[in-house]
Amino acid sequence: MGMRPPRGLCGSNFNHILVVTHSPDMPDCLSSNICLPLVGRLGQRAPEPTRKIPHSPIHSLNDDVLLNIFHLYQLDVSNVYDEDGDPNFEWDYQRWWYKLAQVCQWWRYLILASPSHLDLHLLCTHGVPIADMLAHSPPLPLTINYRETTEEDEKDILLALRHSDRVHYIRLNLSTPKLRKIITTMDEQFPILERMYIRPWIDGSLVLPRTFQAPHLRHLFLRSAALPIGSPLLTTTVGFVTLRLEDIPSSAYFSPSYLLTRLSLMPQLAFLSIRFRSPLPTGDVESQMFDIPIMTPITLPNLHRFSFQGVSTYLEGLLARISAPALIYLDIVLLTFVVPRVLQFVGTSETLHLTAVRLNLGDHEFILRSDESMVPFCLKVQCIDFDRQVSSTVQSLAALQPVLSGVERLVLSHGWRCQSWHNLVDRTLWRELLRPFGNLKTLHVHDSFVGKLARSLQTDDGEPPLELLPKLEEVGYSGGDDARDAFTPFIDERQIAGHPVNLTMVDISEFWRWMPP
Repeated sequence: MGMRPPRGLCGSNFNHILVVTHSPDMPDCLSSNICLPLVGRLGQRAPEPTRKIPHSPIHSLNDDVLLNIFHLYQLDVSNVYDEDGDPNFEWDYQRWWYKLAQVCQWWRYLILASPSHLDLHLLCTHGVPIADMLAHSPPLPLTINYRETTEEDEKDILLALRHSDRVHYIRLNLSTPKLRKIITTMDEQFPILERMYIRPWIDGSLVLPRTFQAPHLRHLFLRSAALPIGSPLLTTTVGFVTLRLEDIPSSAYFSPSYLLTRLSLMPQLAFLSIRFRSPLPTGDVESQMFDIPIMTPITLPNLHRFSFQGVSTYLEGLLARISAPALIYLDIVLLTFVVPRVLQFVGTSETLHLTAVRLNLGDHEFILRSDESMVPFCLKVQCIDFDRQVSSTVQSLAALQPVLSGVERLVLSHGWRCQSWHNLVDRTLWRELLRPFGNLKTLHVHDSFVGKLARSLQTDDGEPPLELLPKLEEVGYSGGDDARDAFTPFIDERQIAGHPVNLTMVDISEFWRWMPP
């Protein structure tokens, strides 16, 4: 780094709020403002003093204190995620340190002397002259981030990828032909690569080179891409935290036994997503089930999110051999029917203690989601055939009875296209759907379900009045007088049985308020 500059170059007129401003003649990549509070919570303006407080000049802070401030600021601006759950790659978040390094020579020296501690990167993206940056910047790790490219951008990407020993993040969201051209050059080892996100604009078919290796890769998202047979990527990389293989084309299909063998090497895995573009014939998958060797069940102790799209037979083969005690989010799209093993898989979770849930019913899917921000559980199951969707919903909730037995509050809402639930589901199915909620005290029902559900809650001759939902205390509904009148016979029955239920009207917004997963 050369001789260390004197500390006093920063001046002495900085107070408890430090504002860094750049002059207009600075390079575009450095022209920005930032406000760093030196007291109070990072990211918030310090409160105005009610009395005069003595100030200390900024250069009175020692190196350790300044580095700690820089480090906390780096964590503050880096803790921003995009819609895919990936760290934000926008200008200010990836180049946060450029601004601070321009304040004075002392700060520049401190920052560039601590690249690992401060997680410094050079960002290769649109509008950045990559050749000049690589020629005149310190040899820091590279982040490559492009959403679409010009011809010049493509040359810059290829130039950056030639420095494979420095590439740390890769995020490419381009057209399939451009991605195919770029990916074919990634035929060597990327020793410090930790995160790779490859996503074509539209469905296509990409293949990673067989010789591509990234032994320290922790987060991988591939869409419409294949891992060639014999690729060492999933066998030599054991530190995966995120593994997302989505829109997998038929040409890239891999068997359940292949995947299970690889998962057994990933104890740190927290997010697993396996989504096939189209179903493989069920007979082919069933024949592969017999080829799965007898193996010790796999425990993924850190897995909290699992997503799958494909045939149920494939899913059953996976989940029969996996347990996930920390599971809180499950998203299932079944291209064929059946789910018993899925619910057993959910039952392996030791973290699920639900007391409030929302059930969203549609003609082709149901979504069961926690209504508690501290318990972000979600189960989503899709079936194309409505009859199977109804059966799937009822069977799923019945199998989840141990998890649902503690639920005290249920919001029943409608999903996209739920007309068949209004017209084709009979009383017996509605009652079976509600039966697992034996401890339910509050039930809120969207207006679209009021008529059918109100009649289903009423008892027939010979049925005990408290046979279904015996602890129910409140029914909420959206709609007008017709909805209230529909529930009146049920309310009267419970009054006579000595277990009165309050009937209340709730705002329609109640049925669109979804807690985040």
